[in-house]
Amino acid sequence: MDKATRSAAMDAVNRATMMDQLEAIARWQKYPGSQDEIESLRYIEQQAASSGLRTQILFHDAYISLPGAARIEVAGDTMECITHSFSRSSPAGGLEGRLVDVGRAGPDDLAGNDLRGCIALVDGLATPATAVRLTAAGAAGQLHVSPDEHRHEMTLSPVWGNPGGDTRSYLPRTVACTVARSDGGRLRARLAAGEALRVVLHAEVDTRWRAIPILIADLDAEAPTDESFVLFSGHHDTWHYGVMDNGTANVTMLEVARIAALHRDRLRRGLKLAFWSGHSQGRYAGSTWYADAFWSDLDRNCVLHVNIDSTGGRDNRDFVSLSGPEFWTTAKAAMAEVSDEPIHLKRLGRFGDQSFWGIGIPALLAFGEQPPSSGMHAHFPHPLGWWWHTTGDTLDKIDPDILVRDARFYVNVVMRALCEPVLPFDFAAAVDELGLELEKLADSLFGWLDLSPLTSRLSRLTTLLGQIDAAAARGADARTNAINRAFVGISRAIVPMQFTTGDRFGQDPALPQPAFPPLDPLRRLAGRSEDAYEARFLAVDALRARNRVAHALDLAIAALDKAIVEIG
Repeated sequence: MDKATRSAAMDAVNRATMMDQLEAIARWQKYPGSQDEIESLRYIEQQAASSGLRTQILFHDAYISLPGAARIEVAGDTMECITHSFSRSSPAGGLEGRLVDVGRAGPDDLAGNDLRGCIALVDGLATPATAVRLTAAGAAGQLHVSPDEHRHEMTLSPVWGNPGGDTRSYLPRTVACTVARSDGGRLRARLAAGEALRVVLHAEVDTRWRAIPILIADLDAEAPTDESFVLFSGHHDTWHYGVMDNGTANVTMLEVARIAALHRDRLRRGLKLAFWSGHSQGRYAGSTWYADAFWSDLDRNCVLHVNIDSTGGRDNRDFVSLSGPEFWTTAKAAMAEVSDEPIHLKRLGRFGDQSFWGIGIPALLAFGEQPPSSGMHAHFPHPLGWWWHTTGDTLDKIDPDILVRDARFYVNVVMRALCEPVLPFDFAAAVDELGLELEKLADSLFGWLDLSPLTSRLSRLTTLLGQIDAAAARGADARTNAINRAFVGISRAIVPMQFTTGDRFGQDPALPQPAFPPLDPLRRLAGRSEDAYEARFLAVDALRARNRVAHALDLAIAALDKAIVEIG
């Protein structure tokens, strides 16, 4: 698809249609498994069908945790609070304990603190990582102090998707609540003054298996070259009315699909929309179930996962695109055609419905953020507005101009992925990133491990990618088909190594991870002296990790070698 056609596609974005659809779904509070969720999803299904997409709603079991009523008692007074998904419910009469200030509850904050039976006063949002650390420290409860005067809904589960028999035990075992910053500040001041405070946490949390829906809407290419498709997904369930998070994304998905349908004769690949449930209250239960249930189809045919979340927010002008390095070039080119505003390219972290990395599917997520002057950046992983995850996420928090800008970006990116003869990936950038990671490690391994088996493979990959780029420039459908098959093969080898510990069929915990998690055993070994007793144990893990990475690189090389033979 040439630039002029992409421009026409972006110009087709209809502000009035999107705002009308947004107003329609803004009337429902879309909690997983609720009747309101179903009614909203049926409306979206009708809109997708009117654009010519084939639709179906799937139902599956999901372990969903819905927070209920909560309050805190302090010295006879009652303080307002909320509880969180996957918090334990308090016992009858509440959970009473000594309040201990643990700052941000980092490892250094918890060192030397005996928290057995205590309630930890924690600075910041309630997160799975904090719950894991406090559970390990013996805390019975955790009382979070919000970064602002708004109590933000959060989920504590470190289990990605539905818990299985092996991961069920990782679910939180503490009672968790959050108070506003001013209330937390008063508690902290009383503790600092030497007052011994005992608090009682009351929390009702309804955690059980529920049937939740997924809406799938397919648009087939008029003359597809194969069965490949682009997965375009966003969660449909919400906290409260959730107009920004995630109503704006839902109407953007509908608009992108409507515009793509106008260009079916130009599509080389299919488009599959997926509207997930169980995003927060099930810790990505919907997308994870879909990855498990349709693993083979996704492995064979899905070339890219475009995810969308929380677009169109008021004042969210700072545009951020999150992906692996292989998609940075395309994202930058797309934004250049959307606006002269800058784009911030960042590595996609372990959050959102990124449930397909194990399969090896590259992913993109983009949205606008509040400017640095908002003061939110120091306290929120992504500063999307004070209303994020609160009752304030309503229609008045949407800027139609920003909604259209964000939609134009997604139109541009998705149409490139659907229409370009060669998939718009730059895997040389991903290879370079791995090379930089290995450079950091090479000098600090002190002879414990030779990294040349990896660096030699990277060199070979770089050479082959150069040959593939040259072949792509020469065109011809037979040649591009071979190149695209090679790119899918590289994805299946490289993406799991970039973003997971390496299990293609499971899910890592919903906890922060560094780039290239399989290198962690090498990182633990790095810096150990040659005669260190502990290093000998770590070297066993490091050698196995090197083998894992080498195998992934071999698979990528084999995919390119095969394509070069086919191209001739």
